Amino acid sequence: MTSELQVEPSTFNLQPPTMHAQVLHAVGDMRYEAVPRPQPGAGQVLVRIGFCGVCGSDLPRTFVKGTYHFPTIIGHEFAGTVAGCGEGVSDLAPGDRVVVFPLLWCGRCSACEQGRFAQCLDYDYLGSRSDGGFAEYVVAPRRNLLPVPANVSLDIAAMTEPAAVALHAVRKGGELAGRTVAVFGAGPIGVMVAQWAQALGAAQVALFDIVPAKLDLARSLGFALVYDSRAVDPVATVAALTGGEGAYLGVESAGVRPTTLQALGATRRGGHTILLGNPSADVTLPAPLISQLLRREVTIHGTWNSDYSAAGNDDDWRAVLSAMASGQLRLEPLITHRVPLADAFSALNMMKDQRAFYSKVLIHPDQGAIP
Repeated sequence: MTSELQVEPSTFNLQPPTMHAQVLHAVGDMRYEAVPRPQPGAGQVLVRIGFCGVCGSDLPRTFVKGTYHFPTIIGHEFAGTVAGCGEGVSDLAPGDRVVVFPLLWCGRCSACEQGRFAQCLDYDYLGSRSDGGFAEYVVAPRRNLLPVPANVSLDIAAMTEPAAVALHAVRKGGELAGRTVAVFGAGPIGVMVAQWAQALGAAQVALFDIVPAKLDLARSLGFALVYDSRAVDPVATVAALTGGEGAYLGVESAGVRPTTLQALGATRRGGHTILLGNPSADVTLPAPLISQLLRREVTIHGTWNSDYSAAGNDDDWRAVLSAMASGQLRLEPLITHRVPLADAFSALNMMKDQRAFYSKVLIHPDQGAIP
């Protein structure tokens, strides 16, 4: 007489679903591997990544200083589609296209009470403190998601975060109509700054860089006042453009000493200098420049991140999405690389070693990924 083994159904399929991701295990140690797919909790949404941009801050995060803990999945500039919703989320459905504000604010501090989430005293962050977009999926709170306009592709939408950072910086300078803006550093953020300055009515927008391909890209977008800083004196050039006055708004967007000194030196009396680029090293200001800044009464602004409204009010993110939809922002020409997720670490090494010209590099999940 034989007996059949009885197995409870609950013992089957206990293995959690997995996904592919690029996981940073240590400085310089990024591995493409299968990891558990995150599951949305109450008030959260599971987002299938369409594209994730590589930020300039991702390079030192990967190769120099690391993240807040290991292992971590980096990447904070992304757009995708809704793959699932947690309890309490009823206004989104699978397939809806969204962008994600990556800063997770605490909601308890004085800054959060004022809706100034970028100044939160106890924030989390997708892509640096928590797992981000170098993966097939990411989980984010529903309040951090905005819909992508129907006529905006996901690769363009993935640049919402840096475009919002650029707008936030430009808005620090106040009214730009009829005024001169000088941008020092023509990488993706610098070119976005220039486009916003133009859109906000600046009479002249001058861009400076030392990489010919970056200058050519800026010219292809219609900017005429584009200069190689190795061939001209940027401060003298801005003075010549403004009858000796200088720029009303000088924006430093490269994070290096020369551009910092140039932005400060080119700003006119009563003007504004924006420090936007992440600094790569210490910057010492010469005493004569400090004296000039005092005499000119220049206002120096630090800027970080962007304004986001959880209540649906006008903010940097909604302004960016609207400008993308209307064609006011031209971001497609900035994309130089679309890289499969499996090759993301190779792309980061290319960027670090500057083996090829790049502007905006986008990572996208591989075809045939783990279901």
